[in-house]
Amino acid sequence: MGVNKVAIGSIASLLLVACVVAAAISTTSKRNEDNSSNNNNDSQISTSAKSVNVICQQTDYKETCVKSLAKANNTNDPKDLLKVAFGATINDLFDVIKNSALLINEASKDPRTKDALKTCGDLLDVAIDDVRRSFDEIGVFDATKFKDYADDLKTWLSASITYQETCLDAFENTTGETGEKMRKLLKNAGELTSNSLAMVSSFGQVLTDLNLKIPGVNRRLLNAHERMLNEVNSNGLKPNVVVAIDGSGQYKSINEALRAVPKKNTQKFVIFIKAGIYKEYIDIPKKMNHIVFIGEGPTKTKITGNKNFADGIGTFQTATVAINGDNFMAKDIGIENTAGAIKHQAVALRVSGDKAIFHNCQFDGYQDTLYVHAYRQFFRDCTITGTIDFIFGDASSVFQSCKMIVRKPMANQACMVTAQGRKDRRGVGAIVMQNCEIRAEHEFISTQPTIKAYLGRPWKEFSRTIIMQSLIDGFIDPQGWSVWAGDFALHTLFYAEYENRGIGANSNNRVNWRGYKKNIGKEIAAGFAPGVFILADEWVRLSGVPYESGLMKV
Repeated sequence: MGVNKVAIGSIASLLLVACVVAAAISTTSKRNEDNSSNNNNDSQISTSAKSVNVICQQTDYKETCVKSLAKANNTNDPKDLLKVAFGATINDLFDVIKNSALLINEASKDPRTKDALKTCGDLLDVAIDDVRRSFDEIGVFDATKFKDYADDLKTWLSASITYQETCLDAFENTTGETGEKMRKLLKNAGELTSNSLAMVSSFGQVLTDLNLKIPGVNRRLLNAHERMLNEVNSNGLKPNVVVAIDGSGQYKSINEALRAVPKKNTQKFVIFIKAGIYKEYIDIPKKMNHIVFIGEGPTKTKITGNKNFADGIGTFQTATVAINGDNFMAKDIGIENTAGAIKHQAVALRVSGDKAIFHNCQFDGYQDTLYVHAYRQFFRDCTITGTIDFIFGDASSVFQSCKMIVRKPMANQACMVTAQGRKDRRGVGAIVMQNCEIRAEHEFISTQPTIKAYLGRPWKEFSRTIIMQSLIDGFIDPQGWSVWAGDFALHTLFYAEYENRGIGANSNNRVNWRGYKKNIGKEIAAGFAPGVFILADEWVRLSGVPYESGLMKV
């Protein structure tokens, strides 16, 4: 698809969204105007100004916040203010896409820039969709039950920030000024999205400051359909279709099987993939939800590709398998990118769908093997191999009882297991490793001189990684963690360890950065266990995948 088609398609598809949002804001404003006619107008304005001031006080971009709430028209209802804020964010992102169409001619001069602009357009579509569903959610829930919905709202708004940042990342190593122009176009939208996340994160405090009460409540119960979808035991799944490269199934390729998924599918669709090496690229689109891949073992059923950055492809597009739909699950599957260390960034698996589960899978590559891009993800009994930043991204991702295997890099390179990419200090993203094993392959260990290896480095300003109750082998440098560049993010990151074991777990000589916590203690560590951090009891437990909700006995 050409860049012109993408831009035009994005604008057309979003016109309706913009109109709906504008109408909703107008309705809210009109209702408030009608209400104000029955009250003292000066008093109403004073109360409204106080509400705006209180809610904007919680944000990082206060001037942008006050300006965005100007259309609130004398409301003092925090819920209405949230709707106006979300609406302003959607409209601003819409304007970014519209204005980015003016960059097409400039971008076409450089193939990498042209591809980056196309990728950016696709990503901004999703960024808008995440704010839009937050807007829709605010419109239907009772504000007194806000806690029921807060996790979804924070996840979606964090994801919108991630998608905007990934848009800008796409311009890495491009020529010309298109990337910088896009950064300027996105500046206000980024501030608005950050403010929206801040408002949601501090909603309880806002109600307190405005002397409004919000009772303590439990999270809403899943409805019957949601529970049915989650209560699918992965050990007893009946395939909808069978893929076999030798022709013994209904299809010879996975992509053929995916074309058999009903449109607007709302049920689990199970694809059983027989043993074999499948040389194909899989891209499960947004809205294709509830897909399940079952293989015959991570070394028997393998999906392989070799797209890479060195050959002119943006990192986001190099994935052998890309998951964009929600509620995806894979079991007993291997996914690899065989481009090799010399080709730099080369993703095996990218996960950009919410509530994804992987059990007994293996992901092989070198640099950037596993891209945990956004939303909530759970990995159990998986193996991930690589060299540099081979687990990276900004999802709320938990790895439980997994193995991280460091491979030999190119000459003069050091290895980093993680590169977490949280952009906003209130973002929900983090890489959490619980009861994992961090080891190195024999070729790495036997190389002389010794190759340096670290637990991670900060890709973005508020990078957050927690390694707890895990085995860290002795090849990890005693400092534990590496810088990205100079002192970037060293004061704002959050890196923590808890109850680790093995020679590499000795923390006596760890870095002394302000953001590093040598031992966070049981209470804080428990907050990063999957039952609390990603509310996994509601979706992982019911899948039949082995799972521990809290801290483990190791």
